[in-house]
This record gives sequence, C-alpha cells and structure tokens, in this order.
Amino acid sequence: MSQEQFYIAQIGRTIGLWGDLKLNLHTDFPEQFKVGSTFKCDRGDLTISDVNFTRGTIRFTGYESIDSAKKLTNAKIYTDLKQTEENCFLKEGEHFYFDIEGCTLVQDDLVLGTVDDIQRMVDIDYLVIKTDDALVEEGFSKSFLLPYIDRYVLTADTEGKKIYTKDAKDILEAS
Repeated sequence: MSQEQFYIAQIGRTIGLWGDLKLNLHTDFPEQFKVGSTFKCDRGDLTISDVNFTRGTIRFTGYESIDSAKKLTNAKIYTDLKQTEENCFLKEGEHFYFDIEGCTLVQDDLVLGTVDDIQRMVDIDYLVIKTDDALVEEGFSKSFLLPYIDRYVLTADTEGKKIYTKDAKDILEAS
C-alpha cells in the first residue's frame, strides 16, 4: 500500500509572467504544499519554489516562465502514503480515508458490512458500505450510504478496523 498514489491537486492555468499557476486542491491538507516539497506529477516530479494560498497560486522549480509553466496546465499532483503521514497532521478523532476504508461497520454486535469507499457530497463524507453477505441473503440491499457524522458514527477504531455505529441499520433497511 505504501506505493499507492493519492490524487491531491490539479494544476490550472498560468497567472502572470513568472510561471505562477492556479492550484486546485483536492485535499483537506493544504499545509503539505510547502516551499521545497517535491510531489509526483503525471508529467514528472515537481518541487515547489513558491506557494501563495491567498491567491491560490503555486510555482515550481524549473518552470519560472509563462511558456515553461504552460506545460504543466491540467497536470495532476499525487502523494504517497509515507509522504501523507509525514506532512498531514490529524486532530484527535480524525482519520485518513485510507484508514477508514476496509473497516467493518458494527451496530450492537451485528456486522452490517464493510466500508468500500468514501464519497464527499457538499461538505459531508459518506461511507459507501458493502452490506454483509448474511444480510444480503435476508433481502437487504447490497450496499448503502452512511453519513460520517456523530448522529450515526460512535467511534472508529482504525487499528482494529471497526467502526461502531448507531441507527445505521435503519438506513440499511430504508435502502
């Protein structure tokens, strides 16, 4: 899994004459974009020489002119697991997506399923749950969405790969 790449940003259009580019973030951790940091890109490795979050721009070493910077337009920026853990700091009770995916969803000692994916809609994360086979055989849907909010998620034990919920079965029954 350490070789897995995480898509964290896309480079937009050029701004000005000195190689500044618009940066479109796809991460909750903009602090990882620091001067001197190097990231994988679908056009090669890129090292940040300047970043301005107020203007939403970034500049890379070796791309300090408008003509050279245009070569990076629409390029995607990636990070890996090791770099993510080193540069992104979680608050108490927060977890990375890759730690949540694969966890078993449990309500009152009943296994409801496994977290297959996480989707963000507006400002809420939804767990895409692949329903446990035993429940599917009982006639429940093969998958359902569970909002990752305190109303439904009690605790997440990422080391034990379990998420304890309340009222999640009600959502499954309505699915």
